[in-house]
Amino acid sequence: MAEIDAKARRERPGALRFITYLSPGIPLAFFEAVVDHARRDLGCRTSLRTETRVSGPERGTEDPFSRDEVDVGFMCSPSFLWLRELRPPPVELLGVAPVFRDERNEGRPVYFCDVIVRRDSPIRSFVELRGGSWAYNDRCSLSGYYGLLQKLADTGDDGRFFDRMLDSGSHLNSIEMVARGEADAATIDSNVLAIRLRSDPKLRDRLRVIESWGPFPVQPVVVRSGLHPDLNEELRAALLAVDSDSHTLLGFGLEGFAPVTYDDYGPEALALEACESIPMPASLFSDLS
Repeated sequence: MAEIDAKARRERPGALRFITYLSPGIPLAFFEAVVDHARRDLGCRTSLRTETRVSGPERGTEDPFSRDEVDVGFMCSPSFLWLRELRPPPVELLGVAPVFRDERNEGRPVYFCDVIVRRDSPIRSFVELRGGSWAYNDRCSLSGYYGLLQKLADTGDDGRFFDRMLDSGSHLNSIEMVARGEADAATIDSNVLAIRLRSDPKLRDRLRVIESWGPFPVQPVVVRSGLHPDLNEELRAALLAVDSDSHTLLGFGLEGFAPVTYDDYGPEALALEACESIPMPASLFSDLS
C-alpha cells in the first residue's frame, strides 16, 4: 500500500469524493441526499461512487482510500476494522454515524440483525433452522454474515449447522429469496428491513421476524486518513446539523446523526477476530448473485 503523502495531508481538496458500499439495502437516494446536504453546507463540489458487490473493501484487497480515489465512505464495520489493521491505516472515523427511527435504537446509532422467515413457515426460533438454508448478502457484512457467525459461536456451532449458505448479493435479494421460499431464513439489517417494509407494506404478509440480535454499532462513516482535519470537522458538524429541515433524509427514517468513537466498534473488533476461526466449509456456499 502506498504511504500517505505528508503534503496530501496538509492540502484541502477542491471537491469531496464520497463512496457508499451500503446500497441498494439503504437506497442510493439516501446517500445522494447526504452528499447534497454536505455540498450545500460546506459549499464545495462533491461526487458519489457506489459499490454494490460488497458491503465494504474486502480484506487483503486494494481499496480506494489507499489509492487516494475517495475521501469519505459508508461501509459495514468489518471492512472498516480490516482497513484499520493496515499500516498506516488509510481511513479514520469521521466521528458521527446515522441514527434511524426504531424504538429499539433508543436514539442511538445502532441497528439489529433481524432474522426473517416466511410468514407461513413453522420455524419459530433460530435453533429450528438446523439443516436448513440461509441467505446472506456478502461476506463483508456484519448484519448478513458476521452476525450469524457470532450467533453460531455463542451456541457452540459452526457453518455445518446449515445445509446450504446462499450468496444472494444484497439484503434486498435475501428478503425476496426468503419471501419466495428459496431460502429458509436470513438476517437483515433492521434499518434496511424497516425502509423496505415502508416502501412495500405488503411484505409484512409474506415475512416474519423470529429473532433480533444486537444492538450493533451502525455502519461507520469513514474519511481518508490524508483528508485535511479542518474539512473533517466541517463535515462532522454538517452531518450533526441534519434536522427536521432535511425532509428527504427524514423520509428514509433518519432521525439525525450522533457522535461515535473507536470504542463503540471495539467489541466488534474482538468478535470479528473470534469469528474468523469458525469452520465454514466451502461446500456449503452457493453463489446466486
